[in-house]
Amino acid sequence: MRLGIFGGTFDPVHYGHLLLAETCREQLKLDQVRIVPAATPPHKLDHQISDGHARADMLSLAVSGYPEFVIDRRELKRKGPSFTVDTLTEYAAEFPGADLFFLVGADSLRDLLAWRDPERISKLATVVACNRPGLAALQDEQVVKWVGPEIAARVMTVQMPGTDISASALRERIHSGRSLRFLTPRSVEAFVIEHGLYCKTSP
Repeated sequence: MRLGIFGGTFDPVHYGHLLLAETCREQLKLDQVRIVPAATPPHKLDHQISDGHARADMLSLAVSGYPEFVIDRRELKRKGPSFTVDTLTEYAAEFPGADLFFLVGADSLRDLLAWRDPERISKLATVVACNRPGLAALQDEQVVKWVGPEIAARVMTVQMPGTDISASALRERIHSGRSLRFLTPRSVEAFVIEHGLYCKTSP
């Protein structure tokens, strides 16, 4: 089995996230992509993040009808910060013999050495890095510069179409009263409106 694991806050999910997941699924011939919303990312401890189950519900709406994508809420049930190495360790135990692929954007790869136990992360799963929107594919020299030669040997790069969309930009659009139309699935936009997420009056 070839299993992709795609973690993040997804606050909210948008077409950039979905395109990354689908591009990796297609190019790497993944049997399934597990999308794992983080409860408390260690690098965002000082950020206010929306309720985890609301973010997971939006993800479920976004991939509804596509059985290759599964929303995994395990990190939302775990106390304390969400560490990728713990999640990958669990997956390795649950799917013995499976080839694991950890999907990240180029900005996350750049910061990987600051994560908990990056060497073990690279041993548990092949790290798959996607280019930033509008930029060329990552070159091997850049990958080695960011993570060193040992980890770089376990990194693959995937070229995805340029879609300059970010969750922070979507939140700002809601703050300023603009729509999310064509930036995220309609079902997600409706969920945001129904639950009053990201409004100025939100806690």
